[in-house]
Amino acid sequence: MKDPHDIIIKPVISEKTYLQVEQSNTYTFVVAPSAIKPQIKEAIELIFDGVKVSKVNTLNRKGKRVRNRRNNTFSKRSDSKRAIVTLSEGEIELFTS
Repeated sequence: MKDPHDIIIKPVISEKTYLQVEQSNTYTFVVAPSAIKPQIKEAIELIFDGVKVSKVNTLNRKGKRVRNRRNNTFSKRSDSKRAIVTLSEGEIELFTS
C-alpha cells in the first residue's frame, strides 16, 4: 500500500464542510486522482487514530478555464479529486476549534 499521506492530500475547510461535520459527522478531503475508495478508507483510519469510516464518496472536479488578461490567452486550473468521508466512530480533531 502507498503511504497514507500520499493518498490524502489535504482537508477541505469551508463553511459548507463545517456544517457537514456538525450535522452528519462527514469530512471532505482532497485526495490523489488515482486513489480508490478502499485506499481512502484505510488511509483515513491509519492517519487519524480512533476513527472508524462507514462510507466514502468520491467526486472528480474539472479545473476551470481561466483567461490571462495580459496577452488574452486561456489556461486551465488543475483537475482535482475529492473524497467525502462519513465516520461511524470518533471525530477528527483537525476540524474542531
